[in-house]
Amino acid sequence: QVQVVESGGGLVQAGGSLRLSCAASGRTFSMHALAWFRQAPGKEREIVAAISRSGSRTYYADSVKGRFTISRDNAKNTMYLQMNSLKAEDTAVYYCAAGYRSDNYVAATVAEYYYWGQGTQVTVSS
Repeated sequence: QVQVVESGGGLVQAGGSLRLSCAASGRTFSMHALAWFRQAPGKEREIVAAISRSGSRTYYADSVKGRFTISRDNAKNTMYLQMNSLKAEDTAVYYCAAGYRSDNYVAATVAEYYYWGQGTQVTVSS
Protein backbone atom coordinates (compact mmCIF):
# COMPACT_ATOMS: atom_id res chain seq x y z
CA GLN A 1 0.00 0.00 0.00
CA VAL A 2 1.13 3.55 -0.75
CA GLN A 3 0.14 6.78 0.93
CA VAL A 4 0.73 10.06 -0.89
CA VAL A 5 0.77 13.64 0.35
CA GLU A 6 0.88 16.71 -1.86
CA SER A 7 2.53 20.04 -1.06
CA GLY A 8 3.56 23.22 -2.81
CA GLY A 9 0.26 24.72 -3.82
CA GLY A 10 -0.55 28.37 -3.34
CA LEU A 11 -1.52 31.66 -4.93
CA VAL A 12 0.48 32.92 -7.88
CA GLN A 13 0.01 35.56 -10.55
CA ALA A 14 -0.57 34.61 -14.15
CA GLY A 15 2.72 33.89 -15.86
CA GLY A 16 4.32 32.73 -12.64
CA SER A 17 5.59 29.34 -11.55
CA LEU A 18 4.92 26.78 -8.83
CA ARG A 19 6.43 23.43 -8.01
CA LEU A 20 4.24 20.74 -6.53
CA SER A 21 5.66 17.80 -4.65
CA CYS A 22 4.13 14.43 -3.83
CA ALA A 23 5.78 12.49 -1.03
CA ALA A 24 4.94 8.80 -0.78
CA SER A 25 5.29 6.18 1.90
CA GLY A 26 5.70 2.48 1.27
CA ARG A 27 8.42 0.18 0.04
CA THR A 28 6.97 -0.29 -3.43
CA PHE A 29 7.01 3.31 -4.65
CA SER A 30 9.08 2.39 -7.71
CA MET A 31 6.47 -0.21 -8.71
CA HIS A 32 3.78 2.45 -9.13
CA ALA A 33 2.88 4.67 -12.00
CA LEU A 34 2.22 8.21 -10.77
CA ALA A 35 0.13 11.10 -11.97
CA TRP A 36 -1.16 14.54 -11.24
CA PHE A 37 -4.84 15.23 -11.69
CA ARG A 38 -6.75 18.42 -11.06
CA GLN A 39 -10.31 19.38 -10.39
CA ALA A 40 -11.79 22.85 -10.73
CA PRO A 41 -15.11 23.82 -9.12
CA GLY A 42 -18.02 22.36 -11.04
CA LYS A 43 -15.78 20.31 -13.31
CA GLU A 44 -14.73 16.70 -13.47
CA ARG A 45 -11.32 15.55 -12.31
CA GLU A 46 -8.90 15.56 -15.25
CA ILE A 47 -5.44 14.25 -15.94
CA VAL A 48 -2.64 16.82 -15.95
CA ALA A 49 0.44 14.63 -16.35
CA ALA A 50 1.54 11.07 -15.70
CA ILE A 51 4.84 9.26 -15.41
CA SER A 52 5.81 5.61 -15.66
CA ARG A 53 7.45 3.53 -12.94
CA SER A 54 10.96 4.20 -14.17
CA GLY A 55 10.29 7.79 -15.15
CA SER A 56 11.27 7.13 -18.75
CA ARG A 57 7.77 7.70 -20.11
CA THR A 58 5.54 10.69 -19.54
CA TYR A 59 2.13 11.92 -20.64
CA TYR A 60 0.78 15.47 -20.64
CA ALA A 61 -2.65 16.88 -21.22
CA ASP A 62 -2.71 19.13 -24.27
CA SER A 63 -3.58 22.10 -22.10
CA VAL A 64 -0.29 21.92 -20.17
CA LYS A 65 2.17 20.67 -22.79
CA GLY A 66 5.25 22.86 -22.97
CA ARG A 67 4.43 24.54 -19.64
CA PHE A 68 4.42 21.72 -17.05
CA THR A 69 7.05 19.08 -16.36
CA ILE A 70 6.48 15.91 -14.36
CA SER A 71 9.35 14.03 -12.77
CA ARG A 72 10.03 11.51 -10.04
CA ASP A 73 12.88 10.51 -7.77
CA ASN A 74 12.44 6.88 -6.76
CA ALA A 75 15.31 7.11 -4.27
CA LYS A 76 13.39 9.82 -2.40
CA ASN A 77 9.88 8.40 -2.94
CA THR A 78 8.86 11.74 -4.38
CA MET A 79 7.18 13.05 -7.51
CA TYR A 80 7.20 16.63 -8.75
CA LEU A 81 5.22 18.87 -11.05
CA GLN A 82 7.00 21.99 -12.23
CA MET A 83 4.39 24.44 -13.48
CA ASN A 84 5.52 27.43 -15.52
CA SER A 85 3.64 30.14 -17.41
CA LEU A 86 0.61 29.56 -15.25
CA LYS A 87 -2.78 30.69 -16.47
CA ALA A 88 -6.00 31.50 -14.65
CA GLU A 89 -7.52 28.33 -16.11
CA ASP A 90 -4.92 26.25 -14.24
CA THR A 91 -6.69 27.15 -11.00
CA ALA A 92 -7.84 23.92 -9.36
CA VAL A 93 -7.17 21.45 -6.60
CA TYR A 94 -4.26 19.29 -7.70
CA TYR A 95 -4.15 15.64 -6.67
CA CYS A 96 -1.30 13.19 -6.61
CA ALA A 97 -2.20 9.61 -7.52
CA ALA A 98 -0.38 6.28 -7.53
CA GLY A 99 -1.26 3.00 -9.16
CA TYR A 100 0.63 -0.29 -9.03
CA ARG A 101 1.80 -1.56 -12.40
CA SER A 102 3.73 -4.62 -13.53
CA ASP A 103 4.95 -2.77 -16.61
CA ASN A 104 6.37 0.63 -17.55
CA TYR A 105 3.12 1.88 -19.07
CA VAL A 106 1.96 5.45 -18.56
CA ALA A 107 -1.54 5.35 -17.11
CA ALA A 108 -3.69 8.39 -17.86
CA THR A 109 -7.18 7.68 -16.51
CA VAL A 110 -8.66 8.03 -13.04
CA ALA A 111 -9.65 4.36 -12.96
CA GLU A 112 -6.02 3.23 -13.21
CA TYR A 113 -5.01 4.89 -9.94
CA TYR A 114 -5.81 3.45 -6.53
CA TYR A 115 -4.09 5.76 -4.07
CA TRP A 116 -4.92 9.44 -3.84
CA GLY A 117 -3.74 12.37 -1.80
CA GLN A 118 -5.97 14.99 -0.22
CA GLY A 119 -5.09 17.60 -2.81
CA THR A 120 -3.39 20.98 -2.78
CA GLN A 121 -5.00 24.20 -3.99
CA VAL A 122 -3.41 26.12 -6.83
CA THR A 123 -4.87 29.55 -7.53
CA VAL A 124 -3.67 31.67 -10.43
CA SER A 125 -4.76 35.28 -10.40
CA SER A 126 -5.15 37.10 -13.69
